[in-house]
This record gives sequence, C-alpha cells and structure tokens, in this order.
Amino acid sequence: MDGAAIIEQLMTTEVRTDPYPLYARAHELGPVASAGDGMFVVSGYAAVNKVLRTPAFGVATADMTAGLAPEFAEHSSLALFGRSILQRNAPDQPRVRSLIASVFTARRVAALRPAVEAAIGRLLDGMAEQGADGSPVDFMDAFAFRLPVGVICELLGVPEQDRYRFRDLASDLTVALEVTQDFDELGAADRAADELSDYFTALIAERLARPQDDLVSDLARIAVEDGGRLSGTELLANLVLLLVAGFETTTNLLGNGLALLFRHPEVAAGLRSGAVTPAGFTDEVLRFDSPVQATARVALGEGLSVEGLPVPAGSGLTLLIGAANHDPARYERPAVFDPSRTDSQPLSFGGGTHFCLGSQLARLEGELAVPALLDRFPGLAQGGVPTRRDRLVLRGYETLPVTLR
Repeated sequence: MDGAAIIEQLMTTEVRTDPYPLYARAHELGPVASAGDGMFVVSGYAAVNKVLRTPAFGVATADMTAGLAPEFAEHSSLALFGRSILQRNAPDQPRVRSLIASVFTARRVAALRPAVEAAIGRLLDGMAEQGADGSPVDFMDAFAFRLPVGVICELLGVPEQDRYRFRDLASDLTVALEVTQDFDELGAADRAADELSDYFTALIAERLARPQDDLVSDLARIAVEDGGRLSGTELLANLVLLLVAGFETTTNLLGNGLALLFRHPEVAAGLRSGAVTPAGFTDEVLRFDSPVQATARVALGEGLSVEGLPVPAGSGLTLLIGAANHDPARYERPAVFDPSRTDSQPLSFGGGTHFCLGSQLARLEGELAVPALLDRFPGLAQGGVPTRRDRLVLRGYETLPVTLR
C-alpha cells in the first residue's frame, strides 16, 4: 500500500467506521508519504505537528479551490466556510481571528462554569425522567448534543427557543468539510448554509438594534464601527462557524468518551473513585478517538519539506490527525486506552494559527459532564447498538442508547 492507496481507502465506509487499522498501515510508510499528483499523506505525530505550526503550509482558500474545481463557486456551503477563518490564510485569518479572540476570551469561558454545571444538572434530570421506566435513552440526543449547543448559543446570544433546531442543520452543513466530499451530495449542505445565513443575518440586525452581553452583539459592533477590520460577510461566516464548531466537536467528544467507558468499566470506576482525573480522561479520549480525524494543508512557498521529504509549492497535504495521535514513535502502546498517560498532547484541536478557539470550552464541558453523569447514574449501561455517523473528518456517533438502571 502506498500514499495514494491510503487516501483512496479513506473514502470507504469501512475505513470511516474504523480508520485505525489503515492508520497503522500509513505508519509503515513513514511519517509522510507521497500520494502522487502533487499530494502527500502525513501520519506521523511530529510531522503533522510541524505542518500545523508552519505558516508556509496554509489552508486551501476559496480562490485556490475554485481554480481547481469550478463547481466550488456553485455551492453556498463551500462558499460560507471559504469566507470563515477556517479557510483563510494571512493576512485575513490572523486579522479576523484576533478580533474573535478579543471577545471569545478565556475569562469569558471560565465565567460560564456555573451555567455549564446548571445545564448539566437540567439535562441529567431530563435523562432521568426519560429513562425512568427502564427504557433506553439516546445519550447523543438527550445530552451530548444539547449540552454544547446550549452553551455555545448562550455565549453567542442565540435565544433559547431557537437552539435545538441546529443539530440537523449542522450535520448537513459539515458534509462540506469532508475530505471525501462529492459535489453532487452538497444539496442539503447548501440548504443548511442558506438557512443558517438567513438566521444570523436577522440576529445580527436585532443585536445591532438592541445590543446584549453576547458575542453576536460584540462582533456586530466591531463590524459596524470599523468595517475594514471585519466585513459583514466575514462576520456572518464566522458566526456560523462558531456555532457549528462550538458543539460539533464537543458532541463527539462526549459520545466517543462514553462509548469508551462502556468498553473500559475500570476507567469509569477510576473516575468515580478519583483515581482517574477528568482532565486525564478527556485528554485520552481526544487522543484515542479524536472528534476531528483529518485536515488538509497546501504548500504556499518554495523549498518546503516535511521530515526530510521535499514538498513542492502548490502540493496538497492530507494530515491524518487520528493517525498522529496513534503514532508509535510518539506514544507507547498507542492502541491502548490509558487515561493515566502523563505525556499526552493530542493534536485534536489543531495547532498554530488555526488552533481551535473553543478548545478550553470543550475541555470544560467534557471535564464537568462525564463525572456528573457517572455520579448521577451509578447503573449507567449501554442500552442497545450505537450507530456511527458515516464521516471521517468529524468522527462521532449518530445514536448511543443507554439505560440508567
């Protein structure tokens, strides 16, 4: 198997269900391998980390993608992400990111802790009521989605009555982020992009008229006061990105984590007793079954190399984050789920200028939610066969039935 075969296999349902055997084969090729036609596949931890942190390896912008695939311009979902910091390079990306970071602060996130704890309590109450007769409860719908969407919407300023409409919209929209995307399958993603754009356009107008203490109000004010720093189209695209990124990865973190606890009851016992720390458990879930499995970069300059392999300008690199987190050159016994690791620095939130702005919030939710769940339901057990989403980039469960007693 060569680099091209690795990329081809990524497109199969079998690999999207369980990519880790393929990652092991990728490691046999070395930390980086040519995939032909100006493409490279990067699976080594050090190699992925270097590419993420090197500005000369940028993202494929909307202009680049449209030049290679004219269909790009026909899809509002692709165009929407293309206007966000997710798919922009310097100078636009750091300019807009710094403005978002100026209002999406660590202090603001830390201040959410009481609200997160209260939300966890309400959702656990709802699960208890739903499963009081012993029937299975879908953890993904009842908790894993509702907690992070409620928190990010609280931060943004989305009214409570609107929040739970976003799960299906986000699920449809994020198809546009898949490395295996088919232009012919973006109809639902485009409709979701249009609906979310319309929603936030109206919310921005409302917040400009009646500002509140939320991110939409703060960022809308910046856009109006100095349109040269943040344009209206950038504001809209990045608000949608903040919404989707604010709960998609955390939803998957919670679901993947609970599924691992069912497979490793000794870890659940350790969390209950205090022998396993919530932070250590969260780090190991991020490493072992990352909510984000892959991303892509483009060589923007000449004379670049990765692990000694020359990478010509214009080359595309598929970064296998999930493989990097299982690199035997970085982790001892990488296929073993071990929350007691002391050297774990998973690449699941990215790195460099594109490091996830919401990483602290995701960790806060995970570290509070899982212990509370285990404390509330001592008899928590898997209540049926879970179903995974047929995705590679954003890896998680569609359903995860549980019983509470």
